Amino acid sequence: MFLCFTEMLRRPKPTDSEADLLREQQRFLTSGAPSAACMVRRPDKRRGEAGDAEAAHSSENEGNQKDVVAMEELPDQLPSLTPAPPKKSRFKASRVTFEDEDAGERLDRHDPHISAVLSRIVERDTSCAPISLPAFTGLAFPKVLHRSETSSQAPSSSFKGKRSIFARQIAAQRLKEDKTGRPSPAEAPQTCEPRAQILPSEAGTRLVSGEGLQGPDSSEETLRIHRENQAKLQAMSKSEILDEQKKLVSQLDPRLVEFIRSRKAQSALSPASPSEHAAAEKRSAEDPPAGKAESRETRSAAATPEEVEMEEEKEVTSAPPLTQEDLPVKPQKEWVHMDTLEPEKLEWMRDLPSPRKKGTTKAMQARFDFTGTLIPPSEDLPTHLGLHHHGEEPERAGYSLQELFLLSRSQIIQQRTLALNTLACILTKARAGEYQSVLKGSVTSTVLDAGLLFLLRFALDDSIEGVMSAAVHALKGLLVCEDDEECLDYTFSWFRGLASFPLLPSSQDEDDEEDEGLNESAKETAREKEERKSDYDVARQDVVKGLLKMKLLPRLRYVLEVVRPSPRVVQDVLHILTRVARHSLSSATQVLDCPRLMETVMSEFLPTSWTSPSSLSPLSVYGHPLANGMKLLRVLATSGRHACARLLNSLGVRERLSCLLSAEPNELLMEPNEALRISTEAYRLWAVAAGYGQACQLYIDLYPALVKTLQSAGSAVSAPDSLLALQLHRLSALLSLLTQVTHTAGCHQELQAGMVRAHGEECPPPPPVSWGHVAGLQPLLLGQLKGLIKGLDNPCQKGSVLTLIPAYLVYLQAYYHQLSRQTCFKPVETLQDLELLTSEALLPLMCHSVVQDLMKNLRSSSVVCRVQSSPLGPEATPSLPGLACPGWRDRPGLVVPSSPFPLLAGLGLLLETITEVHKGLSRKFAGLLLSEPVIGYLHSCSRATPALSHSRSWLLRHEHHVLYRLLRLALRLVPIEPEVAKHASLYHQVALVLLPWLLPGSEYLAHELLSTVIFSKDFISEGHSGGPEAVELGELKLHAQHRTSPSLQTVGALLREACTQLPSIRGCYLTHLAHLEQSVLASRDVLLGRNPWISSHLLPELAGPTLPSDWPFIPLISLYERTGVSDGGGLAVEELPHGSLQAVTHCLQWLLLLEVWREEALKVIPPVAKLARLSCVFLCSSDLFLERPVQALTWGLFRLLTRESRLDSLDLDVPPPGLASFQDLYTALLAQYEAVSFGDRLFGCWVLLPLQRRYSASLRLAVFGEHVGMLRSLGVTLEQLSVPIERFTSPPEDSLPLLHLYFRSLVTGTLKLSWCPVLYVVASSHINSFIFSQDAAAQQVEAARQSMLRKIYYLTDEVLRNHLLLFRLPRQDLQLGFDMYEQLPPIRAKRLAAVLGLQDDKGD
Repeated sequence: MFLCFTEMLRRPKPTDSEADLLREQQRFLTSGAPSAACMVRRPDKRRGEAGDAEAAHSSENEGNQKDVVAMEELPDQLPSLTPAPPKKSRFKASRVTFEDEDAGERLDRHDPHISAVLSRIVERDTSCAPISLPAFTGLAFPKVLHRSETSSQAPSSSFKGKRSIFARQIAAQRLKEDKTGRPSPAEAPQTCEPRAQILPSEAGTRLVSGEGLQGPDSSEETLRIHRENQAKLQAMSKSEILDEQKKLVSQLDPRLVEFIRSRKAQSALSPASPSEHAAAEKRSAEDPPAGKAESRETRSAAATPEEVEMEEEKEVTSAPPLTQEDLPVKPQKEWVHMDTLEPEKLEWMRDLPSPRKKGTTKAMQARFDFTGTLIPPSEDLPTHLGLHHHGEEPERAGYSLQELFLLSRSQIIQQRTLALNTLACILTKARAGEYQSVLKGSVTSTVLDAGLLFLLRFALDDSIEGVMSAAVHALKGLLVCEDDEECLDYTFSWFRGLASFPLLPSSQDEDDEEDEGLNESAKETAREKEERKSDYDVARQDVVKGLLKMKLLPRLRYVLEVVRPSPRVVQDVLHILTRVARHSLSSATQVLDCPRLMETVMSEFLPTSWTSPSSLSPLSVYGHPLANGMKLLRVLATSGRHACARLLNSLGVRERLSCLLSAEPNELLMEPNEALRISTEAYRLWAVAAGYGQACQLYIDLYPALVKTLQSAGSAVSAPDSLLALQLHRLSALLSLLTQVTHTAGCHQELQAGMVRAHGEECPPPPPVSWGHVAGLQPLLLGQLKGLIKGLDNPCQKGSVLTLIPAYLVYLQAYYHQLSRQTCFKPVETLQDLELLTSEALLPLMCHSVVQDLMKNLRSSSVVCRVQSSPLGPEATPSLPGLACPGWRDRPGLVVPSSPFPLLAGLGLLLETITEVHKGLSRKFAGLLLSEPVIGYLHSCSRATPALSHSRSWLLRHEHHVLYRLLRLALRLVPIEPEVAKHASLYHQVALVLLPWLLPGSEYLAHELLSTVIFSKDFISEGHSGGPEAVELGELKLHAQHRTSPSLQTVGALLREACTQLPSIRGCYLTHLAHLEQSVLASRDVLLGRNPWISSHLLPELAGPTLPSDWPFIPLISLYERTGVSDGGGLAVEELPHGSLQAVTHCLQWLLLLEVWREEALKVIPPVAKLARLSCVFLCSSDLFLERPVQALTWGLFRLLTRESRLDSLDLDVPPPGLASFQDLYTALLAQYEAVSFGDRLFGCWVLLPLQRRYSASLRLAVFGEHVGMLRSLGVTLEQLSVPIERFTSPPEDSLPLLHLYFRSLVTGTLKLSWCPVLYVVASSHINSFIFSQDAAAQQVEAARQSMLRKIYYLTDEVLRNHLLLFRLPRQDLQLGFDMYEQLPPIRAKRLAAVLGLQDDKGD
């Protein structure tokens, strides 16, 4: 049996293959024989483990058929690595390495040479060091140290840092040996006596010890050096010491400076021995106070200024070190490791220092309490408030933003929650503008740059509901400004108040710069660019877009659907979703498309049935209708008709509207305020839907309820104060709904007729509501309006009445506007109704004293007339635009109750419709245009330059409507009312400045202004009241004074011709603006109430005004873009398109008219921009400028631009808008002049204008360097040049290269008087001033002067030599263009003789 076993299980041999080993292993496992050895885990005695645990485990697994290695220490699943912080290396963090860098090169670079170490080694002089031998004892081994023998240990003050008990025992033994072995002072060697006296004293230096000096007198040498330094310091003033210190610090190695300061700090903080303390106390007791002060002054005078500043700071801020008596609990001897006092670890037990009592001009870190209130630095708050901590500035209460960010990442839940809630309060107050006057900079921008967005997004993913709720609250404080939302709700009932601009940041040009030079096919699309960007890059440019990229919407859906948080968090989430929906159409679509988000909102917060709340503040709002939920739907519906249709049809909004509006608010089983709010939001949502022609069947179904609500409108004015504002908003929303339904019903007949004519083509279906459904409401609402006007006499109801009247006026305008387009229109009856309306309602309203007083606030409430230094407010950030409405009730503006703009907007809108239907009523409203407040307001608008931004655009749009309505009324009255016609030029000026102000969405208004007021002869009164004749008389007077020859045609005649061509000029501009046709049609549908054709109530993106400020140059610029200079330098086309000459002529005629009679309207265009635009006349064709009408008009514009009052404002150093620099444009002009000018005098004057002395020398270098050949044909005379020659010759030229070019062109004959008279005089003047200048100059300049003077003297051309030497002053009235000396003045002759004599001496 034994033999069989050994034969079966043999030991492996070296010759066995891997197959043999596996075969033997299988035999062993199948035999079941015990293994010869087993693995036993080493026991861990610290854990109390037994040694045979592994053996027992292995015995249990003896029957297993596989090799299994079991490790009990490891769990079955891998642990989460999230809580464990990554290991960091302090040394690795300070090094920057790259992946492709060679490790050997990096090692050689960072390995310091041995000289860097040896250079700092200084051998000490040990000749005077005492030598002590160890004490001999009779014991064979050292005595065993017992813990109870604490008396033999060294005191803690004799060493620094932590020491073990054994180390302290050894230190005590060595101290004892030193005392026994060291000789007494009397027995010490004489050579060591000075050192023993100097080093402990305060008179010695802290840095120089003398140990490196050889010889016994090293200490005396150190003392001598120290005394010499002290004597020098005492002889210097404090300013000299500071200067020397700065000079010394700049010369020394920074590490050496750091070492010296550390030595100083160590010597100042090192504890003194008890004997020194006693001696110091004895000295202070013996010395009188005066001596003490004197010694302190002496020490401070001998110290360096750095030491003086540090000592003063310590006297103010530092506290005495903590002693054992200051401890609240005294340590006992038996306590382990408590015999050593560690002051730095016990500082937290000390009482807080008192806060700063006096103010300081130095900026200090802002600190906030838990409600976000800023705590002043001098505020002394009690410690039980929890606002004191042990970080920086422990004496100041409150937390800084940096500390709050740190706490928000704490592992303690309460700290994270507290920090996030505090940040939420700070953000809310910052968006409300409460820190503008007390903090420097923007809090919102600061926290966004610090990474707040990512911090809040990570906190939203927290599993703790409290932290998640705090993150939602902080996110709401960042994104939502409640004042902005309140203002938008307040203006909803104004004309087109339901429309709003998307809150998109200003467009960035970085991506466009990246695509420059690429083909259209190679350029990336906007979506590709967006996907390529990181979350940080997207969030830095657009906060809302960054949050959407970080999956904010699915997380908010999870919070609402799964977490089901408290009511405040639900309201915050709805506010956030509303702000995201206002961002853009794309963002609103993402909110609608987010899975289960809108379904959750509809089912939980807008249910069709609910129960009455058990209390005023329920613990949960789930299952109850919320007004903010309805407002979210309204904002989503504003984004487009398709989104609105999805809400109505797919999400069941139609049923919710019917459920909420079929009953009175007091019947809704809700708290009264919330019932009024949700009823108001329901009316607003319905008004938005009716603005698309949708949900009109609901109007027919709920008609009885609507009439019932209208009949009780009188109670809204007399409602209790607590509900008055809500009742007024509800009634205004209902009137807005009726206005939109009326517009939709007015389009019914047009749509029905369109379907008949379409024959199968696409056409919007007619709405279910027709004109007969809305016609019966007008008498009821008109009667209510008359009652409200009578209510103005009641002071208690005045504010409520003024709030409601604009909504009634807007409704009446919609009714009469649509009535005139119906087949049932009866002109006679309608005219009678309008006369009654005017006499019984409108005229009493306009003449009422309350309205007259209100109109006096026009200029103070205007946004156009208000001067704003910066378009961005202190708390506005480019990546998160807002409306800047915080504090709107406390400052004048369009929205405040004292503003007349809501009333004036509704009144102007109604008056335009009435005068269009009944033109005979126009005269009755002339008093409005002639009133003093309106005239003054229009004068202020004509001189205003409003800035464009998100914070102003939403209000500017309403004010533009008011101005447009006033101009439309003036259009009716100017031809028929002489008093109004007297102010025609004012109205025309306002129209000209209003045109480039109009924002996107107002293209129809711009088209109407261009078609009517802008080019109307009635508004350009100068054209038919002697204006051209007055200009001609002024020209004759100008020619008589300056003796200048007139151009081909006088400006007066040109103006007379322009006035007769105004209709053609209007057609020219309308033709060149034809690319805006689609925008004009879309804007027309919106402004005229063609609801079924409206695609969105969200206005176009605010990228800029509808028309550019330089719109009068549009025909000229468009022609240049089509036919101008190409990239290769030549013209893009050989021939001009048909009609180009006529278009350019009309453009120049209009520009000439504006320059003469409407100069204020063109002030917004810089003079350099005018010059650049007019240069297109020469660049767009080779012969266009030679045409007679173009030549005459351009001469007239050139003379106007070069008037004495205009030349000073022409700054060519500023790049013209649309160009990189004027230098590039001027280079193209020079090349064009050389190619096609044929010596044209007009083109020559245009080229000469930038060569004035005050402009850059690079322009003159371009002429005399690269384009010197043009001097042959630049034959403009001084008489033809309308610019004074002194502007070219004064001050003298200081560019040496340019002077050399002047001299070379004169000497070589390139520049001659007969070829180029103007530049010949300029060059001669500058050369003459240069060679005879007496100013001190550099050696190179002086050598050039002498050389040039000698060359001129030896010129063979006698005429040129006399011109250069005898030049006196430029004179435009002389034939030469300058005056000459008969002979050189004595000073100049002496100068010439000196230079020539110097040359003779050198020749000798």
